[in-house]
Amino acid sequence: MTTPQQYQAPDADDFLMGGGGAPTAKFPMPGTTVSGRITQKPTVEQQRDIKTGDSKFWSDGNPMMQLVVTVQTDLRDPTIDEDDGRRRLFVKGVMKNAIADAVRMAGARGLEVGGTIAVTYTHDGVAKERGMSPPKQYTATYTPAAQAALHTPDPGTTAPQQYAPPPAAPAPAPAAPPVGLSPQQYAAAQQNPATQALLAQQQAQAANAAAPPPF
Repeated sequence: MTTPQQYQAPDADDFLMGGGGAPTAKFPMPGTTVSGRITQKPTVEQQRDIKTGDSKFWSDGNPMMQLVVTVQTDLRDPTIDEDDGRRRLFVKGVMKNAIADAVRMAGARGLEVGGTIAVTYTHDGVAKERGMSPPKQYTATYTPAAQAALHTPDPGTTAPQQYAPPPAAPAPAPAAPPVGLSPQQYAAAQQNPATQALLAQQQAQAANAAAPPPF
């Protein structure tokens, strides 16, 4: 006796508009990252064979399940008509463990609409059997919806102005040397304590002379 295939109802918007759902997120090579905001509530469905489309089962007869997460990415594929950047992550196996770890690290209880997720294909693992493809290894990060909204700038606001320190005051122009002395001689004379005291006294007298008379 065979178990009937499990039917997965389409998303309401996809059903209304006649679409089959967002394209599948692809990880063609190590280093590929797919990230974005979760746009609809994740669903659980039975895995299907890529070639035949038949539902997949474990050896004990239990269905092989997967989580389907739709995210809004910045990706655009010119071969897809009216590509809006949405991609579906079919979460199972190693990817499921990576996302579960990311959710725990974020202190969340699960994935939610508005949360931001990023999944990176890091490297290939070891094939379980000869002739089989090595399993892809993933890492993931997750930001809960409330925290993601907090760090999302309001499109109607302008960026805050950066503080600019006031310009530095220009350095005072060096005093002209007295008649008969070269600049080098005048500079050397200023190093003499006696000369410094005399200059200070002259500057004080000049300041007093420039001050207005008291009433």
